[in-house]
Amino acid sequence: MPISRRQWLGAALFMPALVRGQGGGAHVVVVGGGFGGATAARYLRRYAPQLRVTLVEPARSFYTCPFSNHYLAGLRGWDSLRHGYDGLRAAGVQVVHAQAVDVNAARRSLQLADGNRLQWDRLVLSPGVDMCWNALEGYDEAAAGRAPHAWKAGAQTRLLRRQLQAMADGGTFVMVIPDNPFRCPPGPYERASLVAHYFKRHKPRSKILLLDAKNNFSKKALFLQGWKALYGGMIEWVSLAGDGQVVRVDAAALEVETVFGARHRGQVLNVIPPQKAGFIAGRAGVVDDSGWAPVRGENFESRQVPGIHVLGDASLAGPMPKSGFAANNQGKMVAAALAAELQGRPPPAAVYANTCYSLVGPGYGISVAGVYRAQEGRLVDVPHTVGISPLDADAAFRAAEARHGAAWYAAIGADIWGG
Repeated sequence: MPISRRQWLGAALFMPALVRGQGGGAHVVVVGGGFGGATAARYLRRYAPQLRVTLVEPARSFYTCPFSNHYLAGLRGWDSLRHGYDGLRAAGVQVVHAQAVDVNAARRSLQLADGNRLQWDRLVLSPGVDMCWNALEGYDEAAAGRAPHAWKAGAQTRLLRRQLQAMADGGTFVMVIPDNPFRCPPGPYERASLVAHYFKRHKPRSKILLLDAKNNFSKKALFLQGWKALYGGMIEWVSLAGDGQVVRVDAAALEVETVFGARHRGQVLNVIPPQKAGFIAGRAGVVDDSGWAPVRGENFESRQVPGIHVLGDASLAGPMPKSGFAANNQGKMVAAALAAELQGRPPPAAVYANTCYSLVGPGYGISVAGVYRAQEGRLVDVPHTVGISPLDADAAFRAAEARHGAAWYAAIGADIWGG
């Protein structure tokens, strides 16, 4: 039987004085204050209060990629995506707002941009993703100022929102979608859905063109059914087989070129490029030729550098997707494993879960869920645990899924960053 989505909602060198003064216990340093890193920091303090836990995060507020598509559609305000770190401080986590710039694994030290250095007994990296600039010819960081990726919630998201608002009715919104793996596999298709909702209300003669480097995508049949029901022919999806793979971008002209030379121009161009693990993962030596960090399924310890654990989007975690839910779940599991190890206790069984909710339109939700376990150092699917929304479900079912997604977002924000 498919699992219920409700189950998942249940499921010293130049060290700053405040860190140095905590005293006692091993020191775990966590880099990255998003879904994975902030969770790991909070739960390390919960599972082993004697540990010294330092979270390194340059931003004073974290804006979530999950639900940022709702913002693009005008369904929620920008501030609703914001989370601060006072709740983590109240839980006993030392939060240092600085950029991590280098790792010396031999000396177990983390160099910060402000000149300080932190010593660690264990290092947890959850740096998210960086864009692979110029993986698509012509698409570099400067081009993103004209054709935003909006795949990190922040200035890029707000830029894309302004562009959509300024676009004339009857224009075309072109989105470029990368091959796997990348952050949030269903995200581009939810974005297309919610931009279509915005267009339907405000710019009904407009079109959406999706140029995809894949032939299949997460919840494909559900999205296609929802698009037809809610938006008619407004959204056109072009697969890899249909010459949807973009190889060249002209951001100034808002034009892209595909493998076989087709050119497409839009009034708004959203280019989601290939991605890789965040910068500090590379500096730590935990990234392989794939651009991601391979990890051991039991505790997400790097396969390349002992003592360093990598979780969230930066990790290469087998069948487990790169999602906020997954990162939160990994953070709890890594915290439990480290707490056990540092206290001399047997490690817990390594079982992980993920659920991805997507909103096709207001009151129309879909989801997919899975369970994973460690097997000989790898993560594998647990048989018979995949749950996916049924096709042809009635309006009440879709509305319930939409409510479950909203409840998940509220619950996970409180769980990670709440007081």
